[in-house]
Amino acid sequence: MRTLLKSRNLLLLLFVLLIPAASFAQIAVSIRIGPPALPVYTQPPCPADGYLWTPGYWAYGPVGYYWVPGVWVTPPRAGVLWTPGYWGFEGGFYGWHAGYWGPHIGFYGGINYGFGYGGVGFVGGRWAGERFVYNTAVVNVNTTGVRNVYVDRTVINNTTVVNNHTSFNGAGGVTARPTSQEQMAQHENHIQPTSTQTSHEHTASQDHSQLASENHGHPGTMAMDSVNGRRYNQQGRIANGVASGQLTAGETKHLEAREQNINQKVAADRQANGGKLTPQERKNINHQQNVVSRKIYEDKHNEKTAPR
Repeated sequence: MRTLLKSRNLLLLLFVLLIPAASFAQIAVSIRIGPPALPVYTQPPCPADGYLWTPGYWAYGPVGYYWVPGVWVTPPRAGVLWTPGYWGFEGGFYGWHAGYWGPHIGFYGGINYGFGYGGVGFVGGRWAGERFVYNTAVVNVNTTGVRNVYVDRTVINNTTVVNNHTSFNGAGGVTARPTSQEQMAQHENHIQPTSTQTSHEHTASQDHSQLASENHGHPGTMAMDSVNGRRYNQQGRIANGVASGQLTAGETKHLEAREQNINQKVAADRQANGGKLTPQERKNINHQQNVVSRKIYEDKHNEKTAPR
């Protein structure tokens, strides 16, 4: 066992020595096993004016990879944008390059995180003085509560990309390299993730349903409207309905049948308990709804991956 640990330490030391000094500061962890593919999920609506979207990502802990849900957060100050972190494969190791806040978007591995982060830059909105203006063609914003919006569909890339859910940069993954603008952004003054973001990642690390070894690439919670806020898993996808393009008519019909069955059980439970639900009943109902949601997701996934 000691020999194995020494070998691993030696390999890690060699990897560190091979990394250029300029990039070493970004490497938070390096391992031999690559991260899972990015899961497909729906973005929750922006909770209030001033929040910025930070995409979900696979982090690594003592028990392996775990999914940190995408979440809306408040930036450390006006005028800064979030550059997501990314996994890079080099020298036989997968290294995590941590995300940061800065005046411009830097290099994030060419990873397509969606919701404005298509691999280069960010097209989900921009700062206009002290206020952030949202591009509702790209990000999910409730325009009833948030008025500072615009629509620019020209930034949407409709080109089909093979393996567009690849979660790392390097051999076998995305082969993008930094643009000149991204290189300039790399040398700007950066602000580290806020304490709220750090807390968000820590909470995800404690949730076993977020572990890749447990969920096999389908985390229990894929996104949230805010840190410690509403968990926006596949139920969020259901809420969007057919009009959003997320569900087919057949899926909706299937869902309605299952929901009707659940509602009938709820009515029976309420009648047996004097018209009120016990905490256990509420828990059972929530579990059943999640089962329905997961089934719909699997149906959609199987439809997309089925041989043509």
